[in-house]
Amino acid sequence: MKPRIGMITVGVDDLKASLKFYRDGLGLQTEGIIGTEFEYGAAVVFDLEHGFKLALFARPDLAHDAGIATSGRSPTEFTLGHKVGSESEVDVDAVMRQAIAAGARLVKPAHKTFWGRICGLLPGP
Repeated sequence: MKPRIGMITVGVDDLKASLKFYRDGLGLQTEGIIGTEFEYGAAVVFDLEHGFKLALFARPDLAHDAGIATSGRSPTEFTLGHKVGSESEVDVDAVMRQAIAAGARLVKPAHKTFWGRICGLLPGP
């Protein structure tokens, strides 16, 4: 079997704040919130490279779709990596400033790891 994952869906507490974070903070392209005419259907879909997509749903709507109870939020259950042009402090710090201006909360300053330079940011409210 060949891997054919084309979309990752993330449950969020606040769809509007998350839209702002990913669109304005990280610069991801989207048409905005879609599907509001459907019960449990409002979502944001971001077009990424190579046809890959990132979708955001309100956590209760995603739980409803999956047929499971909504559970507590945990910042350790899922992470996303955002690649920048280079590992230079200038590029990483610029992305961090942009994300924080869009409502992100810095939980871990940028630092060098064996796989590159990383930082810890949580989306806004």
